[in-house]
Amino acid sequence: MPTPLPIVRYNDPVLRKKGARVTAFDAALAALADDMVATMHDAEGIGLAAQQIGRALQLCVVDLRETNREFVWELDGARAPLELFMPLTLVNPVVTVLPSDETIYEEGCLSFPGIRGDVTRPDAIRLDFKDTQGVPHTLACTGLLSRCVQHEVDHLNGVLFIDRMDKKTRAKLDDEVKALAKETTASAKP
Repeated sequence: MPTPLPIVRYNDPVLRKKGARVTAFDAALAALADDMVATMHDAEGIGLAAQQIGRALQLCVVDLRETNREFVWELDGARAPLELFMPLTLVNPVVTVLPSDETIYEEGCLSFPGIRGDVTRPDAIRLDFKDTQGVPHTLACTGLLSRCVQHEVDHLNGVLFIDRMDKKTRAKLDDEVKALAKETTASAKP
């Protein structure tokens, strides 16, 4: 039975670590992915990276079945219903930006509870990844799905959504981010 795990908060060093490539596609990886999905759902999120549960791995999960579906997607050349492939586990994902406009959207992050801000990202991407069995896949997508994938893949490379904000947006959140960092540091002390 999948078990929700504690979510690491901002200022924990693991959030800045680039994840190691996954090389073992085994039952332990599948169980970890299931636990991550349970954690994401328990926290009412749409994405979760391994760093957010304290593991520096190239592994994340996304699930947009409960969202507004104003986005386009194609998985392995077909437009299958989201319900057939989500929640989606992305192992060793690589994002390629496709020609498209950039969009600005207010993002949040489970590692930054209550903190949200505008982030500019490319709208269309192609994602090459493996599933928990090591089978390769390609996902082309736009809109919220593209944004969610980019946000989670950033985590896998130690990049946080606050790093993607323009200076003015980031400055408005500075006090909240500093307070969260202080709280995280204080809770880590024995």
